Amino acid sequence: MRELNLDRLRTLVTIADRGSFAAAARSLHLAPPTVSLHIAELEARLGAALLVRQRGPVVPTGVGATLIDRARRLLALADDTLDVVQRQIQGKAARVRIGASTGAIAHLLPQALAALAREHPGIEVDVAVLTSEETLAGLTGARLDIGLVALPQVPIAGVRVAPWRRDPVMAFLPSSWSAPKVATPLWLASQPLILNDAGTRLSRLTSAWFAKAGLAPRARIELNFNDAIRSLVAAGYGAALLPHEATGLVADPRITMRALRPALWRALGIAHRSDKPEAATRLVLDVLARFRQT
Repeated sequence: MRELNLDRLRTLVTIADRGSFAAAARSLHLAPPTVSLHIAELEARLGAALLVRQRGPVVPTGVGATLIDRARRLLALADDTLDVVQRQIQGKAARVRIGASTGAIAHLLPQALAALAREHPGIEVDVAVLTSEETLAGLTGARLDIGLVALPQVPIAGVRVAPWRRDPVMAFLPSSWSAPKVATPLWLASQPLILNDAGTRLSRLTSAWFAKAGLAPRARIELNFNDAIRSLVAAGYGAALLPHEATGLVADPRITMRALRPALWRALGIAHRSDKPEAATRLVLDVLARFRQT
């Protein structure tokens, strides 16, 4: 059984609204024979007359009135659907899925999303807290549109990764401590430490930093949430090695920061699929690019 054609239904509704085939033809920019053909096809499809041809305005039959009422709703839904899809194509309204670590989500990403909301309020962003490996897997599986990942990364077919930020890792210390002007591996190893857990890239970075000095200190506490680590530092539980995002942190008088010697950096990249991104994804990438610091 053939389905109803929306163009034929639009012709029927327009005839009912305009009162004649000729007026409908002018309104739809169709030839009069085409309008007649549309109605003939609908009537043949349904096996019933839809319009009463008479002197004066054309009026619908009982079957025609029922079909016209349903057709108005179908056409409104079709028009709304096309509008929603077109807005998504243009990037005016869409949902973009981002995967990022807790470090990026805590301060950097909220600032970017605030800017996005001001400039493109129709774009909704879903954020998933993931490791870099999980984020890249989500991109290859088309479950994510954008990822904020630790660098470096092994190249993956179909995924493009570009440098985004290079933030210094600093020693975060309780202000009550008497601390040197710079923090060395030897000095930090002698302090109680609050570090990221072993499954994070930051943990591997700091472990390698200590290992170059021949040290392998044990953490007093291991966590995977940088804000919680800072809170423990502020409470005097120990020292932490964390990235210092200059655009994101609010000074806490209970915490003192010291540069590391030798210096250590945390690098992040923006990842997305190599094929041409949809308009909304491009707009989010453009906003994130403003927070680039390499």
